[in-house]
Amino acid sequence: MIIFSNLLPWLWLGVLVICCVIEALTLGLTTIWGAIAAFPLIFIARTSLPLKWQLLIFAVLVLVLVLFTRPFVVKKLKIGKDKTNVNTMVGEEVLITKTITKFEKGEAKAKNGVIWSVTTADGNEVKEGSVAKVISVDGNTLTVAE
Repeated sequence: MIIFSNLLPWLWLGVLVICCVIEALTLGLTTIWGAIAAFPLIFIARTSLPLKWQLLIFAVLVLVLVLFTRPFVVKKLKIGKDKTNVNTMVGEEVLITKTITKFEKGEAKAKNGVIWSVTTADGNEVKEGSVAKVISVDGNTLTVAE
């Protein structure tokens, strides 16, 4: 049992590293709290505190960190709001490069040069060469109004 207790700091270091690697791969602010909680346990494990109490301390630390710091960090980092910047297209003007009809999508060129599939909200025809304003984005299709 003494040999096992000498390995406990390494166990917590392993938990810290694994949590950091998972967080780096997912960027979801989920396992970072486990990594933060594992750090002080590396030092606590060097005492004679039994493993069950170390696990309890770890669980309490993770719970406290998640409940009290995650909402603040998510708000400050704006995690989960917009995964891409495509929603910044709303309100922008685009040049129609292929006529939009009631039954067929058209194409439009954005200011940055990207060609998008476009449709209209009301089903009206929009001629090639017209300038239209983006009113919404649905997947990879812009909904425009003239």
